[in-house]
Amino acid sequence: MIGIVIVSHSAKLAAGVLELAQQMTQVEVPIAIAAGIDDPKNPLGTDVMQVKAAIESVYNDSGVLVLMDLGSAILSAEMALEFLPEEHQSKVRLCAAPLVEGVIAAAVQAATGADIEQVMAEAKSALIAKASQLSVTIEKQDNSWAGEFLGRGTKEICLSVENMLGIHARPAAKLVATANQFQSQITLQNLTKNSNIINAKSINQVVTLGVLQRHKIAITATGSDAEEALAALQQLVVSQFGETDTQRNERASEHKSPLPPYTIAPVPPQEEGTKLQGLPAAAGIAIGSIVLYQAVLPDVVDQQADNPQAEWQQL
Repeated sequence: MIGIVIVSHSAKLAAGVLELAQQMTQVEVPIAIAAGIDDPKNPLGTDVMQVKAAIESVYNDSGVLVLMDLGSAILSAEMALEFLPEEHQSKVRLCAAPLVEGVIAAAVQAATGADIEQVMAEAKSALIAKASQLSVTIEKQDNSWAGEFLGRGTKEICLSVENMLGIHARPAAKLVATANQFQSQITLQNLTKNSNIINAKSINQVVTLGVLQRHKIAITATGSDAEEALAALQQLVVSQFGETDTQRNERASEHKSPLPPYTIAPVPPQEEGTKLQGLPAAAGIAIGSIVLYQAVLPDVVDQQADNPQAEWQQL
């Protein structure tokens, strides 16, 4: 499995990207960080030798993919590459992908056992999903292969996605990981939105479909293990990608901070010039103007009506 290195000016940014990538993969992908500099007053920056050490820590014969944020991070990565042994330099790639999306896409693809060229291609196309959601035109992915396979011994299943959040990032990563376990060519289409047919082995393409709860999807497979592939993917979708309501609630409760105990005291009548007392509605702080509504009844003067019928007509 290839290694991945995150080069960033900010240690906090790099740590956050690493956390996101680890959440998306079902197997452990070797990822190292080279971020920030050892200067408490000015911690932002990159260090060449730190980048070199990070590359060496995840290096293996499958190669290392290095992703950088901007400016001097690229320069530091290029210089670090020169300090490596010549036999290692040829197996290290500096990738021009966006840092956050690129690392996530690379980690998901690396977890499938893909080679470094496949992982780098997936990372470089990481903006496809965001561009699709924002209706921004970028270089289109080549889906011409889909027509070559469909109709030639292709098997297909149609399913309804029932988990609450649809195929968002984590379910998409699970689907891609499952699809990559098989040799067959596997495609995916959102039937509800009549989407394009995409490669189910690409995380970037899967997330462009915008599959929501109760959307209908079509999964096709062509190859010697097509039936096994479809059976595994069907089981994944039917199981709601492991995101049942009970499990989701348990995860939410683990991160939910308990509310501080409080009691509701009766509010005494307010007198002019006294502090306003209110009832707590939610934990937290509210900032804004306070308006105290006080009903003012009109003065009613008792009068004797000489003509009751005329009074009723006036009403």
